[in-house]
Amino acid sequence: FAGDETGYAPCTAEAVMEMLEFYGIDPKGKNVTVVGRSMVVGKPVAMLLDKENATVTLCNSHTKNLQEITKSADVVIAALGKKNFLTKDYFSPNQTVIDVGFHCDEDGISGDVDKEVADYVKNITPVPGGVGSVTTAVLINHLYKAANKRLVKSVEE
Repeated sequence: FAGDETGYAPCTAEAVMEMLEFYGIDPKGKNVTVVGRSMVVGKPVAMLLDKENATVTLCNSHTKNLQEITKSADVVIAALGKKNFLTKDYFSPNQTVIDVGFHCDEDGISGDVDKEVADYVKNITPVPGGVGSVTTAVLINHLYKAANKRLVKSVEE
């Protein structure tokens, strides 16, 4: 938040950015709604999107007119932590949806976005097999970079 980029962004927030880049979805100039305001995903991903010149709206489950806000976005990042909270009523057909949620119970595994949305929007990440898998890869990459920095530093000493 302070602009110091010597560390690493939270892995899940960076995973969202990696997925957008991989699929050629440039956030620059796009209206992106982030639903969820945690310090681990919501706020960091909003900052990373802002850095890429997206117009970011940060919301939560208590946001008034949440359906209107999400429907008008080009990209919706669902990082709310509430199983199937975002139903088809929150989306428009041409949107890209990144579902960060992960909920495991007797009904199986689901995200913050109801499964019915998959057949309605343009693009959506799967749960499981989406952001979580990329988060693991980002974590390994961070670990590799940190180990290399340490190795280089000890060789220089």
